Amino acid sequence: MNFDGIDHFANAKPGQFGKGPAALVIAEDRVEVISTIGHISSLGFRHIFVLAPGDLSVPSQTSEANTQLHVIRAPSRTPGAAQAAMNILIEKMPGEWLHYCYNGEFLFYPFCEDRSVGEMVTWVMEERRTAILTYVIDLYAPNLRTYPNAVSLDTALLDSSGYYAEGRPDDNGHPRERQLNFYGGLRWRFEEHVAKPKRKIDRIGLFQARPGLRLREDHTLSDEEMNTYACPWHNSLTAAICSFRVAKALRTNPGSRDDITDFRWHRSTQFQWSSMQLMELGLMEPGQWF
Repeated sequence: MNFDGIDHFANAKPGQFGKGPAALVIAEDRVEVISTIGHISSLGFRHIFVLAPGDLSVPSQTSEANTQLHVIRAPSRTPGAAQAAMNILIEKMPGEWLHYCYNGEFLFYPFCEDRSVGEMVTWVMEERRTAILTYVIDLYAPNLRTYPNAVSLDTALLDSSGYYAEGRPDDNGHPRERQLNFYGGLRWRFEEHVAKPKRKIDRIGLFQARPGLRLREDHTLSDEEMNTYACPWHNSLTAAICSFRVAKALRTNPGSRDDITDFRWHRSTQFQWSSMQLMELGLMEPGQWF
């Protein structure tokens, strides 16, 4: 199903898309759009919505017969575009689990090679959780001469260390319970080129929609409990979004591209496209799910 503009999408009837889980891909450019959609469909999402401008090519269907593809033809790079589209999707699919990402980003959760996203969120609901904290893990090419936009699926690297967290204050300056701001990756190593509000790597990237819920500009939700990293009684499952987006931006933006000739450092390691690798590096955890 295609939508000619964000207003057309907003006029869709709540519930008309049926059951989830569903995902929204914000296609900012042509880089790895097809691979991002293919990866999401392989995880078992029933609906994939793609926000893309009219001049950006989007496939007409996915490789998975049980996945429906919907294209929203609207600007995707304007400030707030992702949040606006996602908040509309929340209204249209109340009660369903939703994921959002940008092109060149790939969701991983514990045991995703063998278990569908539907199986995961069913277990999370049994744990009385309605949101999953995701860490955005930067991917980058090993050779920027060969891959000038820093994107290479076959030879991607990631940082194996250098991640840390700080307390997240509320409006009165007091630390919020079970909420932290997480940092690391290229945003940390090249922070002089990244605006301070964009240095965090945490994102509530998978959550259960409900009426009145809103996604905010800082990738948190309007319900503060859904922004927590764990429930009060034990550790909760977390996930990772492995992303070329920051590397691509640092190589594209005029203010940074001439200053960066290599993203590699002594803690770079080959990305194995494996949930086990991410768990072993401490970049996500299964909680009590085995």
